[in-house]
Amino acid sequence: MAKYEYDLIVIGGGAGGLTAATFAGQSAAKTLLIEKEEKLGGDCLHYGCVPSKSLIKSAYVANVIRHSEKYGLPKVSMGKVDYSKVSKRIHDIIGTIQPHDEPEYIQKKYNVETKFGLPKFVDDHTIDLNGETITSRYFVVATGSSAFIPPIEGLGDVPYLTNVNIFSLDKLPESMIVLGGGPIGLEMAQSFQRLGSKVTVLEGGPKFLPKEDEDISEFIKERLEADGIKIQLNSLAKSVKKEGNDIVLTYDCKKSGKLETIKAEALLVATGRKANVSGMDLEKAGVEYDRSIKVNAKMQTSKKHIYSVGDVAGGYQFTHVASYEAVVAIYNCILKIPKKADATNTPWCTYLDPEVASIGYNEQRAKAAGIEYIKHVEEITHNDRALAEGENKGLIKIIMNKKGKVIGVQIVSFHAGDLISEWIPVLNGNVKLATITDAIHPYPTMSEINKNASVNYLVSTIPPWTKKLTKMLFGYQGKV
Repeated sequence: MAKYEYDLIVIGGGAGGLTAATFAGQSAAKTLLIEKEEKLGGDCLHYGCVPSKSLIKSAYVANVIRHSEKYGLPKVSMGKVDYSKVSKRIHDIIGTIQPHDEPEYIQKKYNVETKFGLPKFVDDHTIDLNGETITSRYFVVATGSSAFIPPIEGLGDVPYLTNVNIFSLDKLPESMIVLGGGPIGLEMAQSFQRLGSKVTVLEGGPKFLPKEDEDISEFIKERLEADGIKIQLNSLAKSVKKEGNDIVLTYDCKKSGKLETIKAEALLVATGRKANVSGMDLEKAGVEYDRSIKVNAKMQTSKKHIYSVGDVAGGYQFTHVASYEAVVAIYNCILKIPKKADATNTPWCTYLDPEVASIGYNEQRAKAAGIEYIKHVEEITHNDRALAEGENKGLIKIIMNKKGKVIGVQIVSFHAGDLISEWIPVLNGNVKLATITDAIHPYPTMSEINKNASVNYLVSTIPPWTKKLTKMLFGYQGKV
């Protein structure tokens, strides 16, 4: 067996890379983690999950204060938000988390060495890092993704925002254009609108949140409009230019059938993500890729000793998926325990107010797969905890196959991301819907949404003849 300097080199210090490296380091593998930035944590910690959820919370509180009378309290004047203080809070939270991702910490706790720089493959077992040649038996490529910048005329000549620099603003823009009606665009649009910006969202397609069903997308559209956000669907950006302190955007409006313009102080580009595949000389290692690195269910690339996980591997672009795939990769390459990734029942959540959470099939995915389904949709209007919280707008949708097995759930609700978790074992463990109805849920909690929807669906399936027979046998007096 050839001798290498390391058992495993992990390229990329984000969620997938950190999970792979620390798991391997604890499994007796001599592990090196390489990150191109001078800090670990990746997009999730610095430019994604952590800062966005911190911002969303500040915006949520601002909205609660603005509507204090709704809670029986005196009306409060919000005044103008000092965004520098919001930004400081965001970076303080990042700073609190960061120590657990410091090289010294992961060296001591997980036996993982860290180096910084942009590695380039020399061959399939060798990389060059800052002029140093390093060899390894195995590799995991976890370089993530970055904002996709569309080819819009003039975009390179204006100071646009992405998820990388939006959290470092020192003042709140008076107005903002958001390009893109996906999760990132909508989360930022709602947050900045609530903090005091006047926000307009342009989406090139016919609906928001393209992975979600039409009714859920429409529900969210109405909620965002209620927040005061201006919405332009079927609107394709054509060009942008700077005009004084404003950015002027021209777009093709399908509704009017002509070119229209809008201007704002800031422009956020949130039109999707692209895998970070360039700059590593992957072809010298024999790793096949196009828009993303091609992998099999074991997370192996075209070179079986080189693995890839997370956004760069082309699957669901979620932190929890990257970590899951990293575990699969280490089971296979380091522990030699065969394991395959299965993203069928991947849960996700868009952190709007209300949140939008999903797992398994929704209607559009079931139709695309040719699955005949039954659905049960129930509004959460009368959930007692939701009423107490003042958050009783939303719905739950349960998708079942013809045999009555749950194959998907969507929830639009306060804390929907937490509520969806009860459905993970239901789908993964083939648990019957009756198990949810039989389980005691604490009162009053939002979790009763799951139980009540299950009970009401099962009650609706009781055939009329059963009720008639029961009435006849026991002499009951109620209506059938």
